[in-house]
Amino acid sequence: MEIKTARAHLKSIAPYSQSRHYETPKKDKERPDDYETRTWADRLHVNNLGNVFLPAMGFKNGISSAAKFLGQQIPGKGKSTYTKHFEAGVMVLSDMVLKVRKEDVPGEWLFVPADGVRGSGKRVKKCFPVIHEWEGVVEFTVVDSVITKSVFEEHLIAFGQFIGVGRFRPQNNGIYGRFKVVGIEWSEETV
Repeated sequence: MEIKTARAHLKSIAPYSQSRHYETPKKDKERPDDYETRTWADRLHVNNLGNVFLPAMGFKNGISSAAKFLGQQIPGKGKSTYTKHFEAGVMVLSDMVLKVRKEDVPGEWLFVPADGVRGSGKRVKKCFPVIHEWEGVVEFTVVDSVITKSVFEEHLIAFGQFIGVGRFRPQNNGIYGRFKVVGIEWSEETV
């Protein structure tokens, strides 16, 4: 079996924002707007050293979504597309850790639906963390032999342009989380 590794150096072309679910306890008699002001930064994914990270699953799901979005057919396989091959044959095992500390991330106040459903009734003020420039390396493990280096690269570029990562990404009708591919180190190993 051949295992391929793609170390992808990615760089932002749009800000990145997170909206991690959190359950920080409220203080006694704390008003909702005071609670939001005190806890909004808890929406960040932060490692035990205090650095913000982009979750591995965001990249795994994003490359799979790019395959579905492109719907590219596999040469010589009739109408079969690469989608199932990216879904089952690509893994991302490590988060992208940024050189950004939780306390250094600014917030962006927005008037959003209270229940999180676009177009629903009641709206409230919420603050979301925004990282205006970001870059790092993500390591993709490719175990499906149908996915070649050129196919992977094409899908990764589409992922950065049309799918994105994080809150308010293109896949969800937003503009954040887009990136360009600076380079890919591709290696193959037979096991």
